Amino acid sequence: MSKIVCLKNESPLPLFPQEPLLWRQLLRQNFVDWKKLADFLQLTEEQRQQILTKPKFALNLPLRIAQKIAKATLDDPILKQFIPTQAETEEIEGFSLDPVGDCGAAKSEKLLHKYKGRALLLCTSACAMHCRYCFRQNFDYAVGVSHFSNEIELIRQDSSISEVILSGGDPLSLSDRVLGQLMQELASIPHVTRLRLHTRFPIGIPERIDTRFLQMIEGLSCQVWMVIHANHPLELDEEVLSRLKSLQKLGVVLLNQAVLLRDVNDNIDVLAQLCERLVDHGILPYYLHQLDRVKGTAHFEVDVATGLQLVKELATRLPGYAVPRYVKEEEGFPSKTFLG
Repeated sequence: MSKIVCLKNESPLPLFPQEPLLWRQLLRQNFVDWKKLADFLQLTEEQRQQILTKPKFALNLPLRIAQKIAKATLDDPILKQFIPTQAETEEIEGFSLDPVGDCGAAKSEKLLHKYKGRALLLCTSACAMHCRYCFRQNFDYAVGVSHFSNEIELIRQDSSISEVILSGGDPLSLSDRVLGQLMQELASIPHVTRLRLHTRFPIGIPERIDTRFLQMIEGLSCQVWMVIHANHPLELDEEVLSRLKSLQKLGVVLLNQAVLLRDVNDNIDVLAQLCERLVDHGILPYYLHQLDRVKGTAHFEVDVATGLQLVKELATRLPGYAVPRYVKEEEGFPSKTFLG
């Protein structure tokens, strides 16, 4: 049971470790060497031959996620999301480097403006983990630019923007100082009424949600939404859910988006378990995404007919609020395309 500490405004928050910054220490334990991961998972020589040893998109897997993976197999649904395999080298027609048109929507080096009323800020190229199906794995991030003054000014000048989405990479990869200042500056813009953080960090390193982070969130004047990214129920352990609950107690609205992935969650039982685990902890299943067709990910694709059938079956098992919208992102469209 977490202790309670009263901060300056007398609002009780759970006391999580923060000195030294535990999440940064844990980040350094990530598997980035395929041989070390193969040894840890006790893979055979035959299995190791299927691994892509020099991928363009580097291996990056948190230890706590690796600890959930079954040993001596490449068929584990968690491992499949993170292990680079020879399948990534296949050239498949219809798969491209920028499948959702991010480059064409760029208003500056870090700002995308695709949809009415919302702007997306690419805060960083860094992430807690590298998902093999990531649609931004080829994006040319402005890594040399360490400030957001230009983007903040563009948002300030456009009164049509009521919501700013912090994405990346992963915005929680930023230091507390940089992230805190960025959120405060955005929240101070009168027409920005909502901040939305898209993050996978709590799934791999939930310790990122520490007391200092909670203090930053509590000090904001606008409504905060957080969209987490879990594809399989095993990703949502008690530590992850406990840290997320601390955000809910501050009024942060939590949503989840999943990607429909072959041999990971293209199964009615797995999807139902994921959705039920989410809603049992007050997290709404937001979107089930059709795979963005980024080059090297064809082996993950599930056909739309199968996806529609899965969503239809979910609707017979679960209450309406527990069934995610099945969507696809298409370049140049004014919104997500609802598939079912």
